[in-house]
Amino acid sequence: MGSTKAEIPPEKTITLSSLIAPRLARRSGVDEPFAWDSREYLRKLCIGKEVTFKVDYTVPSIGREFGSVFLGDKNVALLVVSGGWAKVREQGQQKGEASPFLSELMRLEEQAKEQGLGRWNKDPGASGASIRTLPPSAIGDPSNFDAMSLLAENKGRPMEGIVEQVRDGSTVRVYLLPEFRFVQVFIAGIQAPSMGRRAAIETIAETEMTSDEANGEVSTEPRPPLTTAQRFAASATTEISPDPFGREAKHFTEIRVLNRDVRIVLEGVDKFSNLIGSVYYADGDSPNDLALELVENGLAKYVEWSANMMEEDAKRKLKAAELQAKKDRLRIWTNYIPPATNSKAIHDQNFTGKVVEVVSGDCIVVADDSIPYGSPLAERRVNLSSIRSPKIGNPRRDEKPAPYAREAKEFLRTRLIGCQVNVSMEYSRKVSIADGSSLVSGSSDSRVMDFGSIFLVSPSKVESDDASPSPTSAGSQPAGINVAELVVARGFGTVIRHRDFEERSNYYDALLAAEARAISGKKGIHSAKDSPVMHITDLLTASAKKAKDFLPFLQRSRRLPAVVDYVLSGHRFKLLIPKETCCIAFSFSGVRCPGRDEPFSDEAISFMRRKILQRDVEIEVETVDRTGTFLGSLWESKTNMAVALLEAGLAKLQTSFGTDRIPDAHLLAQAEQSAKKQRLKIWENYVEGQEPVNGSSVVESKQKEMLKVVVTEILGGGKFYIQTVGDQKVAAIQQQLASLSLQEAPVIGAFNPKKGDIVLAQFSADNSWNRAMIVNAPRGAVESPKDKFEVFYIDYGNQETVPYSRLRPLDPSVSSAPGLAHLCSLAYIKVPSLVEDFGQEAAEYLSECTLNSSRELRAMVEERDTSGGKVKGQGTGTVLVITLVDVEAGSSINAAMLQEGLARLERRKRWDTRERQSALDNLEEHQAKAKRERLKIWQYGDVQSDDEDSGPPMRKAGGRR
Repeated sequence: MGSTKAEIPPEKTITLSSLIAPRLARRSGVDEPFAWDSREYLRKLCIGKEVTFKVDYTVPSIGREFGSVFLGDKNVALLVVSGGWAKVREQGQQKGEASPFLSELMRLEEQAKEQGLGRWNKDPGASGASIRTLPPSAIGDPSNFDAMSLLAENKGRPMEGIVEQVRDGSTVRVYLLPEFRFVQVFIAGIQAPSMGRRAAIETIAETEMTSDEANGEVSTEPRPPLTTAQRFAASATTEISPDPFGREAKHFTEIRVLNRDVRIVLEGVDKFSNLIGSVYYADGDSPNDLALELVENGLAKYVEWSANMMEEDAKRKLKAAELQAKKDRLRIWTNYIPPATNSKAIHDQNFTGKVVEVVSGDCIVVADDSIPYGSPLAERRVNLSSIRSPKIGNPRRDEKPAPYAREAKEFLRTRLIGCQVNVSMEYSRKVSIADGSSLVSGSSDSRVMDFGSIFLVSPSKVESDDASPSPTSAGSQPAGINVAELVVARGFGTVIRHRDFEERSNYYDALLAAEARAISGKKGIHSAKDSPVMHITDLLTASAKKAKDFLPFLQRSRRLPAVVDYVLSGHRFKLLIPKETCCIAFSFSGVRCPGRDEPFSDEAISFMRRKILQRDVEIEVETVDRTGTFLGSLWESKTNMAVALLEAGLAKLQTSFGTDRIPDAHLLAQAEQSAKKQRLKIWENYVEGQEPVNGSSVVESKQKEMLKVVVTEILGGGKFYIQTVGDQKVAAIQQQLASLSLQEAPVIGAFNPKKGDIVLAQFSADNSWNRAMIVNAPRGAVESPKDKFEVFYIDYGNQETVPYSRLRPLDPSVSSAPGLAHLCSLAYIKVPSLVEDFGQEAAEYLSECTLNSSRELRAMVEERDTSGGKVKGQGTGTVLVITLVDVEAGSSINAAMLQEGLARLERRKRWDTRERQSALDNLEEHQAKAKRERLKIWQYGDVQSDDEDSGPPMRKAGGRR
């Protein structure tokens, strides 16, 4: 072969001048003496080495060139003759057909004869011993060859061989040593491009050559000419050219294994009794896998049917090599078009944090250390890359956990909760909400899931035995034990077989190896055993009576071990009690956190999630309330969690609750007092012994929430919207909106907002862009930029109709935050609606008192009215019933409305609390003044409202109560 840099260099066949070597066996089945040794000497001397040559003469009748070949400065022909492996032909049939080194060759031949070298060996029996005993397959008779028997004897065992011919890049013909079986081997797991079908004349010619030269015989005898019938058959045959890169693949295989010593590992036999095996050749000190090299260089493709005969590790390497060749578009993959995929790589999103929750065997919630715990982004849900654990099920849909689902979750819970981990985000995928299956195209019923690898920083010895630690953190991989590998190695998950070009774990090979260990060890889901069944009594969904029936069992032991299954609110939890095999709703005795939608409610939940979610805790049950919730105390690592909650300023101690039965009651009081002194969280506006109330007077009150506010919209009837001043959430939302880069007007059809969607809308008064909820939308798809949408600005409380051209889509991270506008009404008073007499005047007066930006207003929340349901637009949702105080004037707006005759006091009720009665007493004098002066609603005297509730009728003495 030439030394040019061309992909397929030119080749030339040279016959050594003036030599005749012993002939190898043909169909007769018998070698000439020393024929194989002669061939092997020349093969081992020259194969793979650089030589120079010179053509001495040509014999046109047989189409051969005869010449001298030099290995360095050594003449190969002289070396062959001096070793006694060929005899010298003195002259050819014609004059000049002789080697220029003929005299030297003859001298060396005589010398070899005298020394008895090679074929001139004079030892008795040496000549017979050099003749091989050949099986039928080696002399062209494959009829008695039993492929299945050969496989059964040698499966998985390396066999020595010599490649005699390369049919195409993935098919070789080999002598298997020492029996000299001549077999054709298809390389397992791959298929190279076809070499096509050559014309019959070439096939016949090759057959004739194969019988001598292809088997290593060097002869000067002419090949017999083709008959007329053979030439006619050849001309009638249609030649099919090789597939693209077929010649390159064959050449690639030839220069590595042709006439080389190789090792063949038989993997299987196909239905046509063809041998399937792996071919390894030496390259330095390490063996090379020919199949893997062909695939890596884009000269063969992976085929599943024969790869299934191989070991998993070898299959995995071939599959990975093919994927990389496709990505690089090497050779046969030059025009490869990757399939559509719904996965997208995530780059440079690594973080550290503590595990807060184990959702299932393949989903974990991690608290990011770089984000404060009160932030909505502080906790990140991470699905473990490239693995799938049994589904945990959904009790609300009556879905039971799959076998080993609970065990997988518990396995991770006991090892990860509260532990420091390193997280490396790898890819995201869009999945269907309904069944969790992957989606390629976009869908409204889909969500995006983020996948990554999680590494346990300080694993125990047990975990270290189950999974291989990653390299040090100084490298590209985080330090620690791969949690996904840990799950798979214990038999609690399987590895996903990804499609081509689908993103996968960066540690995919390690996961497959762990799965193979779990399968061989018959662990978890790979075992024949059924998973343990645990019957849990769920007292959350049971009746209150059934909960009370369980109370004696829970009170038997002073303290019970439990696991926090869910944080329902800052002070209320779902607990699993393994000893009693039940789930209960549990609440702290005498401690209450802010309710849903109240300030610091989310922070209280986040605080408790980080402290106790899925932790092993101890509880002491005191009683059960009328809803079936058990009341008591809870300790985690000997810490009373109610004390921790109060110390953080995220809860209040209920003084009306009897504290005589609460353990550590004095610690609870001390914790609350400490938070008050530091003005933490809910106590940030706390002033000991003082807070403004309805009139100009100030009385002692310690429990009510005080907010610094601005009024953003007046609705009438005493209802209006406020925003809190100085709230971190308000500042965060305003900063996010300010940083948005607005796009051009949306293309009709690409953006189709529906009722209830949160979007960006341009306010008509000042052309500012604000978050808005779609209250009413046109039916069907948008047809024109002028289509009208009724929107409610959730951060300000006003509502208007805008055209489609003034709407923009909004990023989910911004739209998911709750609205900043809070609907309020003035406490203890009734203000006429806009359609009633003096309703317009009342609204105008309220506007004058509140919309002046120079006034500092504070709102004291008296109660929360949730009868309005969820927020659907202007004037709906939870109403904060407040006393609105003008700080500069030192009096409340509530009292001012009464004094102007634009409102009246609510009726008193028999069940009024002492606090309410006191507030009504304070406001009474302001109403009395307006009555005396017959202002506004009192101009015609006293008025009464028919819709006021005067309370229940009096019961007779002795009646049933």
